[in-house]
Amino acid sequence: MLVFEFKAYGKKQQFDAVDEAIRTVQFIRNKALRFWMETEKVNKYDLNKYSAVLAKEFPFCDELNSMARQSSAERAWSAIARFYDNCKKKIPGKKGFPQFQKDNRSVEYKTTGWRLATDRKSITFTDKNGIGKLKLKGTRDLHFYQPAQIKRVRLVKRADGYYVQFCVQVDRNENIEVTGSAIGLDVGLKEFYTDSNGVAVENPRFLRKGERRLKKAQRRLSKGVKGSQNRKKARVTLGKRHLKISRQRKDFAVKLARCVIQSNDCVVYEDLRIKNMVKNHCLAKSINDASWYMFRVWLEYFGKVFGRITVAAPANGTSQECSSCGTVVKKSLSTRTHACQCGCVLERDHNAAKNILSRGLSTTGHVGTWILDPNACGELTATDVEVILHRQVDSANQESPRL
Repeated sequence: MLVFEFKAYGKKQQFDAVDEAIRTVQFIRNKALRFWMETEKVNKYDLNKYSAVLAKEFPFCDELNSMARQSSAERAWSAIARFYDNCKKKIPGKKGFPQFQKDNRSVEYKTTGWRLATDRKSITFTDKNGIGKLKLKGTRDLHFYQPAQIKRVRLVKRADGYYVQFCVQVDRNENIEVTGSAIGLDVGLKEFYTDSNGVAVENPRFLRKGERRLKKAQRRLSKGVKGSQNRKKARVTLGKRHLKISRQRKDFAVKLARCVIQSNDCVVYEDLRIKNMVKNHCLAKSINDASWYMFRVWLEYFGKVFGRITVAAPANGTSQECSSCGTVVKKSLSTRTHACQCGCVLERDHNAAKNILSRGLSTTGHVGTWILDPNACGELTATDVEVILHRQVDSANQESPRL
């Protein structure tokens, strides 16, 4: 499934109708959640039926397309199903009990309620909300895909305007030449990552660089009088500042992950638990700013697209263990050089990256992705990489499904 996003242009009355549709989606989701709390043995299909009951009871719900109402009920069920899964897995701590939504920003249509123009430059929403025809502007070309391949259309509200997303059902598969190389990645705060070849990529620190402008916008918002026009403008400005930083992070992660995957046949990275790491309040902001998890998601995605092997290796002790002889050399976080009695002297992250690569090639790891496909797995052996890498890539193509 591919998601293409376009900026939407229209009149103020049309965007007011979009806001009304978004509020209706939030209302239906919350009502479906309340129905689940007060009724025993409710499943996904009961919530879909309940959305039709709401349309008869509330006239403003009937103005929304029927499939959009079902999508709203499905949003409630996704939160319920996630709560059930956490309970079955006996996850320690809070299980994520579904909460009522108060700041919804999107409405999703399925295969009805919209009509795409023949030139693919505008879209018309045909339900009773009165959104009408919106012009589209973007870099993607929808002429390559048939309207039947578009399974979802979303209207998303952001700080800088409104966007239309098209979810296109297509198998993305790209063939590139085999490089015959494998690499291990050790992520960090000083450098974004250091690979097993000693190459380091600088950490961009987008939040730190934009923090001064963020604080200025936040102060302006906090000083504004609630309900005033100046406060509304300050709120929009602050939202745009955060939106820019999030887009910078995503752009950096996508481009870097694609480059790493195309340059190597096997990529081994750390199997980190970011949720546990950010409990350290001294490093939480820097860890979140680095966006390691986003980088990992895109690594695994491009690994499936290009038929590359991606392995998540355990990260515990990789900085302490010598990559040459295997001896454990204790060192604090401030010690940035690894020096072993065997004569191995390396930069700390370089040594860890070599250990990560070794662990990924010598143990059973995840081939593909546990995030996008929890059942994707495979075996890697400790034999010479150049000899078996071609066979491993072919095996990964057969075992793991493509997006």
